[in-house]
Amino acid sequence: MKSKFALLLAAAILSAQTWQTAQPGYQYAFPRDHFAHPDFQTEWWYYTGNLRAPNGHRFGYELTFFSQAVSIPKNTKGASDNPVWRPDRLYLAHVALSDIDGQQFYHSERLNRAGPGLAGADLTSQAYWNGNWRVQWKSLATGEQKLQAISDRFTLDLNLSPVKPLVINGKDGISRKGSAAGEASHYLSFTRLASKGQLKLNGATFPLTGVSWMDHEFFTEPASDTLAGWDWFAIQLENNEELMLYRLRTKSGQPNPFSSATFVDSRGVAHYLDASQFHVSSSGLWESPHSKTRYPLSWQILIPSLDLQLSQRTELRDQELFTPRSLAPSYWEGAVAYAGRIHGEPVKGVGYLEMTGYGRSLRLRR
Repeated sequence: MKSKFALLLAAAILSAQTWQTAQPGYQYAFPRDHFAHPDFQTEWWYYTGNLRAPNGHRFGYELTFFSQAVSIPKNTKGASDNPVWRPDRLYLAHVALSDIDGQQFYHSERLNRAGPGLAGADLTSQAYWNGNWRVQWKSLATGEQKLQAISDRFTLDLNLSPVKPLVINGKDGISRKGSAAGEASHYLSFTRLASKGQLKLNGATFPLTGVSWMDHEFFTEPASDTLAGWDWFAIQLENNEELMLYRLRTKSGQPNPFSSATFVDSRGVAHYLDASQFHVSSSGLWESPHSKTRYPLSWQILIPSLDLQLSQRTELRDQELFTPRSLAPSYWEGAVAYAGRIHGEPVKGVGYLEMTGYGRSLRLRR
């Protein structure tokens, strides 16, 4: 679920075309389902991670690729008549770097059409890309991937290797977000990717190692929506267990019973948790100097069945993706750390937190 948002501009030109929706019993097939699903309206591939240099310097990163289907009315004339430039899909991408110890946050976004290879995601290329931001699969058999993002402030190159099998989140092949038919997504995760590479930042080069998380979702947005936003947690614990949890917030302020979580044990087995099986609370508010939005940056998570209690903190408060002229709402997403207990033992961990809809509400969701 990430901030899968700024494709909102596409809504202005969507026609009555019928898209597939996420339905129970979907038959997954790999490697096909790692790549594009043009019959669904919205899709994204989402990478986040916590990394360290040999001297202990800490960084976080985010690289995300979004694909939004667009229907052009048949009587539209102009550049869209050219099949190369016809915007049947729009491609948005975000990159962000959190220099935790340097207390700096860098981010950038771009929007493209597929055009002559400008952006895309397909099995033939075995890649997702937008300009010179790219993830290339090195092996479909092992899931090894190479990530590269080049911006005006930094260049990040990483080799990613799955430590655990792919996880399908939710139940019956779908991750529900509401009660209506199709109000759901197909949601896949690599919850622990061993990560190694280098970062070039402000004239310095940092060798990096650490752990990454990869999410992939595809779905079609329902016609009506009561969602105001969500809080999404990707947690990688030092005991080799992981937790993905999302809390949906409604416009009425009432709890959304379709919030859910996935716990991945040390063997790599996924366990579904519904909203009744966990409790999430927050304390303390930080006001963004950019958007003036107030975000809660301290969180507590309780899961009685796992004897789990976690407190979350971040040492870099300003990790808001804010661009004054962006078509997308601002949101907060950044590297965080955890401490607490699980299975009766003390535990620490790292992860990523995403908070959307605290300023302007969003329609798209994880």
